[in-house]
Amino acid sequence: MSLRTTLGNSLGGAGQVVLGLAILAALLAGLHLAPATSGASASPGPAAQGGPPSSAGRQDPYQDKVADYGVCRGTDPACYHDWDLPRTTDGRVRVLVFTATGVSRHAHLGPLLPAGMNPPLTSAHVAQNAVIRWGQEYGFEVDWTEDVRQLDAPAKLAPYDAVVFLSNSRTMLDDASQTALLQYVRSGGGFVAVHNTLGAMYHWPWFQGLLGGANFYDHGPHRDGQVLTVDRRDTSTTDLPRRWDFRDEWYNLEPFPTGVRFLAEVDTDTIGSGTGFNGNPGHAGEHPVSWCQYYDGGRAWVTSLGHDPAAWTADSTLPGADSFKTHVVGGILSAAGERPFCR
Repeated sequence: MSLRTTLGNSLGGAGQVVLGLAILAALLAGLHLAPATSGASASPGPAAQGGPPSSAGRQDPYQDKVADYGVCRGTDPACYHDWDLPRTTDGRVRVLVFTATGVSRHAHLGPLLPAGMNPPLTSAHVAQNAVIRWGQEYGFEVDWTEDVRQLDAPAKLAPYDAVVFLSNSRTMLDDASQTALLQYVRSGGGFVAVHNTLGAMYHWPWFQGLLGGANFYDHGPHRDGQVLTVDRRDTSTTDLPRRWDFRDEWYNLEPFPTGVRFLAEVDTDTIGSGTGFNGNPGHAGEHPVSWCQYYDGGRAWVTSLGHDPAAWTADSTLPGADSFKTHVVGGILSAAGERPFCR
């Protein structure tokens, strides 16, 4: 006979009620209650997630409190799926550039492209032409499209070592292409996001997490500034100067990136007021422009830079254009697995 039954018989009905309440109280006291998240654990602070600690006397920027998005993400390579797939053993580096836009369209993308894969480009498509030119120079093959039907099945993305989402905006993926992208990343695929892709697919939490838990909110005037290379160990930064001139819109981000390795920031003392057109006060003292992370089995490299068409043109006279090229090419090759990633 159990101890509870023995005590219950001796205490009677009222005693059993008291005993039951006591046992319930003891069980509740032993529980460790934690706030709910979408994944396995709550989001740690910026220093624990790989980002730099806050400066003395300055509050941490806003961070999304649900920062894992239900997947393995961050700077730990254990989050990567190193699967033995044909694309990793074929001796080629293949990249797909996707430039579909939902609402706004940046000048560096040129006019809308017709359907299909590798449609004809004009001289106005300076960003697409730049990636093709860089691929020829650095030894990677480039396909390009704005046709979402070219992304509607995992098998269509599977041959690529990296997909480059370049200045997409708002909603440009349908259900089939979202599924294909998710499956591609989970198979160890490389993902690169450039400039206005931070302003795309706001309603899809998984995609926001792929971007580092960040979204474009607004920006101030298009203006000159100086980029600080804050991590020079990475493939995309090792050949960059510690400080370089550039011109951009300097995106304000809300939420602020979490769980990532910051690679470059803009020196906020060089751009004046950070207040954006929708009222975001900016990120004085800590304004990241590029970062990387492992995400849900894949690799993700993200930069908010690249607004000015002169950053993409051949023989550009824009200060910092060569550094921007080196930075983006390094991001593509590292996300593709051709060079070390996110060190």
